[in-house]
Amino acid sequence: VYTGKVVSITQFGAFMEVLPGKDGLVHVSELAEGRTEKVEDVVKKGDVITAKCLGVDEKGRVKMSRRAWLRDQAAAEAEAGEPVAAE
Repeated sequence: VYTGKVVSITQFGAFMEVLPGKDGLVHVSELAEGRTEKVEDVVKKGDVITAKCLGVDEKGRVKMSRRAWLRDQAAAEAEAGEPVAAE
């Protein structure tokens, strides 16, 4: 799990800095639960977000998921008996 700044936005997702000099892609389908029409509806350049690393492909590109992190957070809150906030 990484927290980093959104450094650029494309039609297919947002790139966030996961380590100094290394960016990861949060694909539009991995930004939030449900369908996201526009990346900017969820995040904007300069936002600081948290996402879970899904892996690194053969070209060294880092694949991230904000949606998976949100699910993990909801599961942890439910397990702890805390109310789960919908986003």
